[in-house]
Amino acid sequence: MTVPDDVLAMLVRRVRDARPRLPAPGAPEPWRTVRLVCVDGPAGSGKTTLATQLATALDSAVVHLDDLYEGWSAGPDGGARRLGEWVLEPLAAGGAGRYRRYDWYAGAYAEWHDVEPWPVVVVEGCGAAARQVDPVAALRVWVGAEDSERLRRTVARDGEGSRAHLVRWMADERVHFARERTETRADVRLDGRGRVVARRT
Repeated sequence: MTVPDDVLAMLVRRVRDARPRLPAPGAPEPWRTVRLVCVDGPAGSGKTTLATQLATALDSAVVHLDDLYEGWSAGPDGGARRLGEWVLEPLAAGGAGRYRRYDWYAGAYAEWHDVEPWPVVVVEGCGAAARQVDPVAALRVWVGAEDSERLRRTVARDGEGSRAHLVRWMADERVHFARERTETRADVRLDGRGRVVARRT
């Protein structure tokens, strides 16, 4: 999925017009400088493509939750938890985030990556817009698509051997999204073709 130019321009404008909300109140620096953009939605909906488009247009840092999940085992909850501990809490305190990339082939965490307090930080993945981001996010974007299309896309990307893992993941993410009410809380909702479904003014 590639987001149409007019939709991308609208999202970029929303980010630039938003008030920076990081660091959080009480951090050593007296000003806030970081606009956090959270792109969430189920697997295979087009989040990574959108995040790449936004990062290019905004010259921003980008964090992929695929690098934070502990493989298939902990689901979106595990990625959201590590995002909070490794990235959001340090940024809220006025410092840099730091996460360890999970190597899906080795089945273990690998090297560390720094997340500097850039003017815009884009985070994408299932769990990127869990409730913990509400006090600090400048924009929360939901990207949705039909289950059958998402499964087709992800199997085409990751191989037929991933199908059973993906079906289980899809069940895990449904539980996560229902509890977090991620789609309902989003500022902008897009469908699997990048078209606007709804947005808050």
